[in-house]
Amino acid sequence: MQVNETHEKIIEVLKRRGPGLPIQLSKEIGLSSLFISAFLSELAHEKKVKISHLKVGGSPLYFLEGQEEQLERFYNYMHPREAEAFLLLKKKKILRDSEQKPAIRIALRSIRDFAVGFKVNDEIFWRYAFAPESEIIELIEPKKVIKEIEITKTEPKEKIEEVAEIKIKPKEIKKKPDKEAFLEDVKLFLNQKNIELVNLEIYDKKEVIAKIRFNLTPEKIHLLFAYNKKKINDKDLLKAYKKSLQYNLDYIVFFKGELSKKLKDTIDAYKNLILTEKL
Repeated sequence: MQVNETHEKIIEVLKRRGPGLPIQLSKEIGLSSLFISAFLSELAHEKKVKISHLKVGGSPLYFLEGQEEQLERFYNYMHPREAEAFLLLKKKKILRDSEQKPAIRIALRSIRDFAVGFKVNDEIFWRYAFAPESEIIELIEPKKVIKEIEITKTEPKEKIEEVAEIKIKPKEIKKKPDKEAFLEDVKLFLNQKNIELVNLEIYDKKEVIAKIRFNLTPEKIHLLFAYNKKKINDKDLLKAYKKSLQYNLDYIVFFKGELSKKLKDTIDAYKNLILTEKL
């Protein structure tokens, strides 16, 4: 089967079936899923096929333009929190970010196939991706009411009507505990870097330890140490190193500042060290 012919066959199957996985397409077309994945990558590069952010068994879904809403069929493969956020957003059509629980706020940033973020007066909102724009505008514009003014002896006999704009007081936002706030910062950072959080091991307001996986090397798990401070020292690195030995994993360190020249020189020295031996 020629390359162009295979491309056409894949598009034909997607038109008929809607969003699908490489393994499903391979059964339909009669080629190995490895070859199908390669062809799908070519089609995606040519913008003939789109790739979902949602994953089913670790693999994204491939679909054609115009089939975006059909991805909803696979929402049950989401993480429970993401599925909860999806169902809430689909029901409400629009959500004010500051009014959501921390877990839902994180989930809304992950379900990029269904949630579209935007700002109104520097405040973040999330809209359901498939809701009509007119419906969204109606939900966010200030509502107006007709207020009837009572007639007094000095006023004209006829009733006077006045259009008054309701001023909604901003809801008081309770400050999240530092512990939850730092964890949310870490998850948001990982999401922006397209790094998957495999398992959360330990977290508090100063430190998060978790197993992570880079999308480019999905078969390899790393141990992440995230510190809620602008400077780290050799004790922090030594602690991370010893902990990584317990897990038998390579480790990665994130923190909010930059390495001092002294610590950077120390790390470089260890990198170039081949052997130590007593004379």
